[in-house]
Amino acid sequence: MKFRLIIDKSCEEEVVVYAHKESKLTDEIKRIAESDANELVGYVEREVYKIGLSEVCCFVAEKNNVYAVTSKNKFKVKLRLYQIEEMLNDGFIKINQSCIANIKEIKKFDTSVSGTLKVIFKNGYTDYVSRRNLKSVKERFGVK
Repeated sequence: MKFRLIIDKSCEEEVVVYAHKESKLTDEIKRIAESDANELVGYVEREVYKIGLSEVCCFVAEKNNVYAVTSKNKFKVKLRLYQIEEMLNDGFIKINQSCIANIKEIKKFDTSVSGTLKVIFKNGYTDYVSRRNLKSVKERFGVK
């Protein structure tokens, strides 16, 4: 399969797929292309909500589920963390194996525990940067 990306700011964005037949892959491409890239669907028990990506502090994987943590609530999302990571822009960064953080929602970093970097979000939620992601997080924020 060939892939071609053409960036032309004067054209309207469009996804064109040439395929021999419809498949799961073409269905997934269609779903992604037609979805509103700035919103997700989140669940709290039986209620369904539209969540704007700008509202999300972080995406967290816990107990085989993925949640979008906002300042008001924690919504279950029916996507895997790697799928969410693929659709996000540069405003998000993976801080550990189970958390993708919204850079604009990070309040501060705490380095009080030796060798670790604690992330404190504006809504009070906290998580830690893993050793694997420490270098990229420090580079992104200009921390030495």
